[in-house]
Amino acid sequence: MAVKNQVQLITYPDSLGGDLKTLNQVLTTYFPNTFKGGIHILPPFPSSGDRGFAPLTYFEIEPKFGTWEDIRKIGEKHDVLLDLMVNHISRQSVFFKDFLKNGRKSKYSNLFLTLDKIWSDSKPVQEDISKMFLRRTTPYSTFTIESTGQQETVWTTFGKETPSEQIDLDINAPEVKQLLTDFLTNFSKQNVKIVRLDAVGYVVKKIGTSCFFVEPEIYKFLDWVTELATSLGIELLPEVHAHYTTQFKLAKHGNWIYDFILPYMILETLINKSSNRLYSYLKVRPHKQFTMLDCHDGIPVKPDLDDLVETKAAQKIVDVCVERGSNLSLIYSDAHKNKDGFDVHQIRCSYYSVLNCDDDAYLAARAIQFFAPGIPQVYYVGLLAGKNDDEMVKLTGEGREINRHNFTISEIEKEVQKPVVQRLLKLIDFRNDYPAFNGEFIIENAKDNEIKLTWKKDDKFCTLNIDLDTYKSVIEYIDENKNIVLYNI
Repeated sequence: MAVKNQVQLITYPDSLGGDLKTLNQVLTTYFPNTFKGGIHILPPFPSSGDRGFAPLTYFEIEPKFGTWEDIRKIGEKHDVLLDLMVNHISRQSVFFKDFLKNGRKSKYSNLFLTLDKIWSDSKPVQEDISKMFLRRTTPYSTFTIESTGQQETVWTTFGKETPSEQIDLDINAPEVKQLLTDFLTNFSKQNVKIVRLDAVGYVVKKIGTSCFFVEPEIYKFLDWVTELATSLGIELLPEVHAHYTTQFKLAKHGNWIYDFILPYMILETLINKSSNRLYSYLKVRPHKQFTMLDCHDGIPVKPDLDDLVETKAAQKIVDVCVERGSNLSLIYSDAHKNKDGFDVHQIRCSYYSVLNCDDDAYLAARAIQFFAPGIPQVYYVGLLAGKNDDEMVKLTGEGREINRHNFTISEIEKEVQKPVVQRLLKLIDFRNDYPAFNGEFIIENAKDNEIKLTWKKDDKFCTLNIDLDTYKSVIEYIDENKNIVLYNI
């Protein structure tokens, strides 16, 4: 199956109305033809943490969200995209619970990375750990085995808790390959069309490396899983936050990639009222990408922008964002901070809020995203031009909750009426339906305070013109009657 070159929605299963059934009703009622590219439903599986990203299993849907039948129902009208956390599984899963009970005698014990698989004497070496790209201060957790009282230490890349809720899988173990095969086979049966390989950059652990995107081993794994997915009629989207050259290598390898650089580039363009850096980037970026502005995490900064944006420039943008209510996710390991100490991993905010709730600036940002080659994804908060949810951050102590507001039906009804949302829906329709987007992309010469991007196919063309001083955006295009039309976004 081919990924459709049209706009997709990203949403949690419970963020638009409370569950999957209601999500389907919301799509049918308010956005019947809006998301022709598909629906990315963030993990709807039973999970013990990280809002779905610590799944117990992929064979079931969390009952409070609904059932596989609800997913199939959404899949009747939309290509469904789901996540597969190839790096880890929940410590509450039947697999790890059995390991906790029976230790090495568990039939599942080989699924996990016990420390002896990394250091033969099971003793962690600080020198090795200091080279790693850490997501928590210690990349392992220790547990007591119920049957023997002995302690076992296993690799845990992610997790706020100690011991972590997210237990790493050993991708070299045949049992893990079988388990991933079973999960993907089930997805195929449920009519899932695209699978995002979440945290795939962390699957290879190798002493002496950063344990992140370890080459060439990572390609071996990607080739194996791609061949499997293709045989099941599934397209894969590897999710890798890394130096841009890593993303470019992935694209060269033939994989879809995420444009994690574009959200910052667009933000900087609008704040500084200068298209210079965005233009330079658009000229070199691969075209086989999924694009986004906002997501359930934040706007990526490090390591995605390393060597593309210097610290001083990035710090200026970060300061403006914090002034406008954003909070920051920081990098733990000193080895992966900038030499000058710059350590911002992600800027967490709603994209509408970070643009000062300026409708024209927000529509300009979306227009640039939609004109950049790739499959555009719109996050549900961005769809409704939602603002920072500071209350949830205070309530939960989790910075990412700033952009994870759950909308009730009555809120959706109200938000959809806002002029900014109506304008966005019209722009999505244009991006979905105008034929030139399947043609040739041209970056036109423009002044530093302007943007001019064109798509051409046969006798059709459309050009996006943005005045960065006023944020006014106009699309000039040829209609079916061969007339030139000006569309004020």
